[in-house]
Amino acid sequence: MTLELFIQYFFAGITYGSIYAIVAIGFNIIYNTTGIINFAQGEFVMLGGMISISLLPIMPLPLAIAAAVALTMLYGALLEICFIRWLDNPGVLRMVIITIGLSILTREAALHVWDESIRSLPYFVGNEISTVNVLGARVSPQVFWVIGACGLMVAFLSIFFQGTSVGRQMRACAANRKAAVLCGINTRDMVTFSFVLSAGIGALAGCVMSPITSTAYDNGTGLAIKGFTVAILGGLGNSAAAVAAGLLLGIIEAFSVSVLPLAFQDAIAIAILLIILFVRPHGLFGSGTAAGLKEF
Repeated sequence: MTLELFIQYFFAGITYGSIYAIVAIGFNIIYNTTGIINFAQGEFVMLGGMISISLLPIMPLPLAIAAAVALTMLYGALLEICFIRWLDNPGVLRMVIITIGLSILTREAALHVWDESIRSLPYFVGNEISTVNVLGARVSPQVFWVIGACGLMVAFLSIFFQGTSVGRQMRACAANRKAAVLCGINTRDMVTFSFVLSAGIGALAGCVMSPITSTAYDNGTGLAIKGFTVAILGGLGNSAAAVAAGLLLGIIEAFSVSVLPLAFQDAIAIAILLIILFVRPHGLFGSGTAAGLKEF
């Protein structure tokens, strides 16, 4: 393998790994605050891309992205208020079924609104043939937008959870929900905000990745599987470890193309998920407790 090809695979892995990490962090934010594994997380990414594409003809690209993120955050809040908030101590299996149902409902609604067409946002800089020379390899400028945006989201979440009152309240809910209630924290509002926050970062990730990967109504399912794999790999609830796990999975997938047919790329995530569940169910980097918000 030449150096140029190595760099090409490496940047591809970092790009996709960054997206997987953001989806996994969305899983962990909701899991830490509620104990719920939200299998509709991938649909937030899809909605961000689709809504921004629909708004682009009537407003500039930055405004379209901002509006798409805001609308997806509103949708996340509505899902929690309408389908989650009224439940009284639901079991794990019940919540899994509900979130899978919400994922299917969202996907079918998107199919009726946007049909089966594959769409994409324009490249933020240049076009599909624009490249940057990195040690002889040709890398799309949009790759740096994806990596930069995901890096900024991780930095924002770190500052948010450590330095804001709402962030500290969410960390308190993650550590001990009953104690948080006794301290006067409105845990119901924190649950709603966790859905809003995870929907927002998912939607933004969907917007920045759209020029590279394109967007379709059924994109969310695959992203949910990859994001869940990363969350498990890092230790469910550990968002800091999810970043490392996401990059690891992305790099493994990218370099697997050199030895396996492209059709097997998605099977790699499933294989890793099964291996981790059998060998180390708490993940490679954590104990599986509500550690994610603390690590931020």
